[in-house]
Amino acid sequence: MGYHLEKESHCAVIGHGSMATAMMKVLSMNETSVDWYIHNPEVLESLSTEGHNCRYLPDVEFDISRIHLSDDLNEVVHRSDVIFLITPAIYLKNYLSDLEVSLKDKFIISAIKGIVPEDNLLVTHYLKKQYGLCDEQLAFMSGPTHAEEVSHNRLTHLTISCSNLDNARRIGEKIKTNFLKLSYSQEVEYLEFISVLKNIYAVVVGMAFGLGYGDNFIAVLVANCAKEMHQVLDVTFSASNVDKIPSSFMGDLLVSCYSIHGRNRRLGVLIGRGNSVKSSLNEMTMVAEGYFASDYFQYLTPEQRQQMPIAELAYQVMHKGLLARKAMKKIEGILL
Repeated sequence: MGYHLEKESHCAVIGHGSMATAMMKVLSMNETSVDWYIHNPEVLESLSTEGHNCRYLPDVEFDISRIHLSDDLNEVVHRSDVIFLITPAIYLKNYLSDLEVSLKDKFIISAIKGIVPEDNLLVTHYLKKQYGLCDEQLAFMSGPTHAEEVSHNRLTHLTISCSNLDNARRIGEKIKTNFLKLSYSQEVEYLEFISVLKNIYAVVVGMAFGLGYGDNFIAVLVANCAKEMHQVLDVTFSASNVDKIPSSFMGDLLVSCYSIHGRNRRLGVLIGRGNSVKSSLNEMTMVAEGYFASDYFQYLTPEQRQQMPIAELAYQVMHKGLLARKAMKKIEGILL
């Protein structure tokens, strides 16, 4: 019973952004052949003719002889056993809209740290509901994994979670390198929920940077964001597993809040500097999942929301017109 991933299985990547590009680099280092579905004609052309992605991480060069490029989603899915979904959550339904090939015999790995809009579901929950997949054929990748660093072989801790640990380890074999330190977990929903929450707090911390707050205040702000995450996780999952995988909790939160590569932090900085939320989103070259995650906040239970006053204020700023400066003044009053 259950889904068991075979050792010899063909992989594909769906998505052409920075993380998809970085993961394809890793896979093409280990696998003799990998499929890559790209629906952007410009990116497909640059990869086909020049061996690099002209829009994301353009300095990363590929050996195209090891990659089968295609703009035919059904061809790629049909050819593959293992599919890495690496797109912004907001575009996931659009990416899969032309899918006619069944996913029932596929293994899906999500590297999407976001909420599927309108459905207000974690990505793995959406995939189970929409395509009838079981827990054992779904995995989630988490941790502080900025694509800019993965693509340049910088040491990175990455956690692969799946209800079937053997399946998770099979995926680990496909992406194992000397710069990726891997750990494994069965806590898929737990880690996926963390990855959504940390993006909300990264926007808030970015607002503080944009408003001109100093390191002393921001350190306390991040500590209180971590405290909120602990609280809501305890309420949601009854018992906290945070200490088991610190890289996927504090590691991911810290890198999202402090790194220059953090797109959610960048969104917050723009808002904190006085730009409207709409103009800040328009200025972004990549999707900030924290904006959509903050809207998801309103669909949490009252008990969950009660644990998250900072996230509540992030929601008020990004969706209800509260000024960032006023929100931060309120946050000042609740920090411990």
